[in-house]
Amino acid sequence: MIRITFTEEEIEKLRYEQLHHPHPRVREKMEVVHLKSQGLSHKQIGKICNVTQPTVRSHLKTYFSQGIEGLKTFCVQKPRSQLHSYRTSIEEEFRSRPPATVPEAADRIEQLTGIKRGHTQVREYLIHIGMKPRKVGTIPAKADPEEQQDFLKKTPTDT
Repeated sequence: MIRITFTEEEIEKLRYEQLHHPHPRVREKMEVVHLKSQGLSHKQIGKICNVTQPTVRSHLKTYFSQGIEGLKTFCVQKPRSQLHSYRTSIEEEFRSRPPATVPEAADRIEQLTGIKRGHTQVREYLIHIGMKPRKVGTIPAKADPEEQQDFLKKTPTDT
């Protein structure tokens, strides 16, 4: 169990940040440490804050080593696709010759980069780079062009 002594000033800062910090993750960290300053056990803190025991220990270790300012910092890691480094070449290729279907796009991406992706992932990637799926309109099989022109020339009062 981590034993930390708190001053009244630190407790006030924790209480203030717990309620007023703009980011919810930082507020959670402040709440964990504030509850520890009130003498609660790690198990009780975990239940109240709805976090795991390793998370409670992690927040307390951060506070112990870096103080309140350390609790305010965090990094969110977003995974990057392997296709990210080929983005410009894929975009240029698809802007010059847009793929008709997602399977065609997947095949062409594999030919360009050597990276094979499923249809769902390719669809998501195309949306991510700003390409939109287009549907081709259909023309009725028995359409008469002359009747269509007559219809377009008529006004609503001609009926």
